Amino acid sequence: MATTGKVIKCKAAVAWEPKKLLTIEEIEVAPPQAHEVRLKVVATGVCHSDYYVLYEDIRDYAFPCVLGHEGAGIVESVGPGVTRFKPGDKVIPLFASQCGECLLCLSDKTNQCVKNWTLADKDMKSKSRFTCKGKVIIQFMGTSTFSEYTVVSEVALAKIPDSAPLEKVCLLGCGISTGYGAAINSAKVQPGSTCAVFGLGAVGLAAVMGCQAAGASRIIAVDINKDKSSKAKEFGATDFVNPKDYKKPIQEVLMEMTDGGVDFSLECAGNVDVMRCALESTRRAWGVSVIVGWVDVKDVSTKPVDLICGRTWKGSYFGGWKSVQSVPKLVSDYMDKKIKVDEFITHTLPLEKVNEAFDLMITGKSIRTVLKM
Repeated sequence: MATTGKVIKCKAAVAWEPKKLLTIEEIEVAPPQAHEVRLKVVATGVCHSDYYVLYEDIRDYAFPCVLGHEGAGIVESVGPGVTRFKPGDKVIPLFASQCGECLLCLSDKTNQCVKNWTLADKDMKSKSRFTCKGKVIIQFMGTSTFSEYTVVSEVALAKIPDSAPLEKVCLLGCGISTGYGAAINSAKVQPGSTCAVFGLGAVGLAAVMGCQAAGASRIIAVDINKDKSSKAKEFGATDFVNPKDYKKPIQEVLMEMTDGGVDFSLECAGNVDVMRCALESTRRAWGVSVIVGWVDVKDVSTKPVDLICGRTWKGSYFGGWKSVQSVPKLVSDYMDKKIKVDEFITHTLPLEKVNEAFDLMITGKSIRTVLKM
């Protein structure tokens, strides 16, 4: 391509500082270095994790940055040493890498990778290929899909079929895969079991979908937004419970509804109090509760006896999927109509309206907004 080896100037939504609106700026995107790939972003979902870092995380050392980690695009150029990708390939950038060589990648016990991007990385600026107004702009999660172009590591990229609609499958880069996999891979929901899903955003609805796919006989969807009821049932929920409708704690309500608790619960709200409620809603002897909602600035607690007596409390990162090898399969499952994706998309907006997309999400008016470049 004509741009190969050259700096590309393009539009991006820049977060200059925490708790401030994103601004559309012209940024410079440097060519990819060794084992990196530069891609043209076609579409990106707007995830609560982006909002969390901007408005709820109490730390401020990841700014200025370009957010976005649920995108899809087309390879523009590749750096030295890249052999698995070529210009023109359709791809999904991944916040969860899979190098395929480290101790974690070689284990079937985890989907973690030692090359995963992390906020604790002290070399974030040196790894960025973005600049704006003379400043280095950090690439959030190593993806930064709120930009018309981005550069990612080759171990954090999945090649997908040319026939895949990028404005749809971008959502498989985070939310849908995370919730769906949390039910199937992390909770390991069993046929005939009873489940409860707390929080009915995109991740929670995907968890409901996962519970149904695993054969759960009863799926109780829990949310304080009554308007989520019909959507939850569209994805497979058998019951909808609004904690605001009860005077007693929601875990007591669920214990009574299920004669002792659900077999599996999934917390998808990212709230430490809800995480405890989700655990305490499970059957004491064998209940499994999975934390899916991302929180890293608050502690979560419970009574030790709740675990001693048989409950299991665990977490799920990207739904337990080995990213590079699993995302293409999920795309194929979508195209074969085995999983829902289109049904999650409630709004489509241009990049310039990214702040409006955040508002739609926080006010409960959207499930997923897709930004098209």
